[in-house]
Amino acid sequence: MTVNEAQQLVDQWIKKHGVRYFHELSNLAMLTEEVGELARVINRHYGDQSFKEGDPNEVEDELADVLFVVLALANQTGVDLTGALEKNLEKKSQRDPQRHQNNPKLK
Repeated sequence: MTVNEAQQLVDQWIKKHGVRYFHELSNLAMLTEEVGELARVINRHYGDQSFKEGDPNEVEDELADVLFVVLALANQTGVDLTGALEKNLEKKSQRDPQRHQNNPKLK
């Protein structure tokens, strides 16, 4: 599935099951919530904290929740994420192409 196809799939799902898009600010708040849930699961898998009884512990599901909201926000703000990602990678490549290769912390 391409990013564009994912954007279309989210759009179709929202129109069929979600009635309509939430307000952009509501979706931004939802994105923040979902990133927090992802952080909790990552921290419990790879950090010092342990899971509590009944805690969700699927990194995959939490990442998908974050992606869903990002795709929804892109749709409702008219952003083509494929083009945006391509431009962003080009910007990063041009801005400082040797930055990470020259970072002694990464060796």
